[in-house]
Amino acid sequence: MKLLFVAAFALFVLSTFDHADSSAYDKIVAHSRIRARKEGPNVCALQQVMGTKKKYFSTCRNWYQGAICGKKATVLYECCPGYMKLEGMRGCPAVAPIDHVYGTLGLVKATSTQKYSDISKLRPEIEGPGSYTFFAPSNEAWENLDEVSHKLEEWNDSHFHHSVCEQQALHVVTVNCARIIYGNQVATNGVVHVIDRVISAVGNTIQDTIEVDDDLTTLSDLAQNAGLLEKLGMPGHYTLFAPTNEAFDKLGSDVLERLQSDKEVLKALLNFHLLGSIQCSEAIIAGSSYETLEGNNIEIGCDGESLTVNGIKMVLKKDVVTTNGVIHFIDQVLMPDSAKQVMELVGQSQSTFGDMVSELGLSAAMRPEAEYTLLAPLNVAFTDEVMSMDQRLLKVILENHILKNKIVLGQLYNGQRVETIGGKYLRVFIYRTAVCIENSCLVRGSKEGSNGALHLMKTLLKPAEKTMFEILTENGGFKIFLSLMEAAGLTDLLKQEGDFTLFAPSDKAFTGLSERDLDLLKSDINALRSILLYHINNGIFIGGGLETGVTNLLKSIQGSNIKVLSVSIQCVNSVQIPESDIMATNGVIHFVNHVLYPGDLPVGSQDLLTLLRRIITYRQLKYISGFKYQEIPLTFMTPEMSRVTSVIQGEPTITKVTRVIEGQPSVTKVTRVIEGQPSVTKVTRVIEGQPSITKVTRVVSGNIFSLELESQRIFINVASELLQAVHSSPCLCVHTLLPAP
Repeated sequence: MKLLFVAAFALFVLSTFDHADSSAYDKIVAHSRIRARKEGPNVCALQQVMGTKKKYFSTCRNWYQGAICGKKATVLYECCPGYMKLEGMRGCPAVAPIDHVYGTLGLVKATSTQKYSDISKLRPEIEGPGSYTFFAPSNEAWENLDEVSHKLEEWNDSHFHHSVCEQQALHVVTVNCARIIYGNQVATNGVVHVIDRVISAVGNTIQDTIEVDDDLTTLSDLAQNAGLLEKLGMPGHYTLFAPTNEAFDKLGSDVLERLQSDKEVLKALLNFHLLGSIQCSEAIIAGSSYETLEGNNIEIGCDGESLTVNGIKMVLKKDVVTTNGVIHFIDQVLMPDSAKQVMELVGQSQSTFGDMVSELGLSAAMRPEAEYTLLAPLNVAFTDEVMSMDQRLLKVILENHILKNKIVLGQLYNGQRVETIGGKYLRVFIYRTAVCIENSCLVRGSKEGSNGALHLMKTLLKPAEKTMFEILTENGGFKIFLSLMEAAGLTDLLKQEGDFTLFAPSDKAFTGLSERDLDLLKSDINALRSILLYHINNGIFIGGGLETGVTNLLKSIQGSNIKVLSVSIQCVNSVQIPESDIMATNGVIHFVNHVLYPGDLPVGSQDLLTLLRRIITYRQLKYISGFKYQEIPLTFMTPEMSRVTSVIQGEPTITKVTRVIEGQPSVTKVTRVIEGQPSVTKVTRVIEGQPSITKVTRVVSGNIFSLELESQRIFINVASELLQAVHSSPCLCVHTLLPAP
């Protein structure tokens, strides 16, 4: 009776293969026709995996690789759906006859489905009037079914539905994770699609499934804690990669506790296992990237019969179909960056950095509740020279690669100062095609974790510690350049605060010049400044910040452009830069062995022209008789306060200065009350003449400082005598004192 009820119920189920799905399949067939056009009309090319009966309309990549899911595939040519061969004719020139659904099942060689239609009493219905979409399992699909008698009672109902997952990009269309291997066969009362498996009726949601499956109890609890469980019970189209209980056990109790203690991190973790689309295993015939609900991507691929995630075989059970999606059971937890601690963000390309940070105790000192940013150099930065240095020095270097706060890529800006855990400040430079910190630029691959961020760096950082003047002086190879800067009054430019780029000509650039030649250069200060300031520009430009393969124009302080080209080597005005990116506290220095000269600036003196031609050989110099160099305002120089320090030998002398304040004298009254009759003592002292003025002049070698000290002699003695009289007399004493000086 149940079988008859299901067969009768199938009469009233009307399903349509909508235009979008039909269009997707039509595109697959169209591509297949193109590949087989040499075989004649209406012929389609397919690939069959060797050792199996599985045939695919494959992607271009699989077609040219000659493989499906990494397994070798052979090429077959068959009639496209709806066409037939005719004896003696090339290709498939005949259109297949149109019959009712039952007759069409025989036409597409789904004879087993015809047989079960007879058994289930469905034949009269699919031969009669109506508009049906029939998903007919192939003969091989029935052969692969272990419990045919069990499935018979539900197969006919489940095959009348339209839950179709379109995989147009991958050239595969599935229905309830069954692959359509022969589609769009038109019948008089509908359409027939042959599928590669027997599908079952679906009634449970993803939530229902994980709540009752004994292997997913941990996942169910975590989804409940994160507030996601109910979402998995709502209508939608999801793919869930469900970690089993054993997969979560592999993380360890500490990691699980950390994840559960932060709801947002836990939510991110679970969303990383969810796709917003249905991806069945049969639709995956090549690796492809899919965005998760967490926001980052995972790659789903295949290896033979196995489904892979991020290149790893981890799927234990696949294609568990639900009413709102599909579930694949996996034996590993997918950990997104957003759920990782900052040190867990370190990847294989930075493994040396991670190892050294751990070995030197820096990672142990990083507090779990604090936030950090790792500036992780690639492994190639750790040369033999670096690895052989004193570990105390290496530790200081690595401290420069750990910032105190979490700073993601979008929070970096030009001119920013970021602090390291060692207390140093690093400068950030933003260029058209690069983001750099001090001498090193970022490589694509920044990550954001739960308590920090990670940026990949090309090289080890070398924070600036000295000014440009100090660097050049200690180097010892730039004495002539420094002497010329001093003669031009520009030395303070190399010392002052600022952000400059200096192309510093070494002493080699002045080879062959005599003292007389140098005096000639110094004789015209405007000419000298024009030449020297052409080597300097505002702003810090390091090699990694330059666009490669094109000429980068940098405006010098002198006003003309400097042309910098970065290819396999770096050049400025066609002159090679032997050493670059020497970081200074007030800029960056690039060493050059030539003197640079503006191309648009002529020379007006024959003597100077002759001299310059001896040291500037890489370009032609223009001569205009009588040309005068313009004075360049030194507005870029920072004015400094002069400070004079005098040293006086011997014991210091103390000078007492008495201030004279004009105006009315102040009056101070002193009252003392003593019992008895008061006696009055009057003391008057008169000093004739004007108060004396003392003038002191002090001479210091080289400069004369005059200090005039003026004071009026005050009658201190009068006050003193008066006070003595008061103390000696037991009477009331009222006395008016003279004004204080």
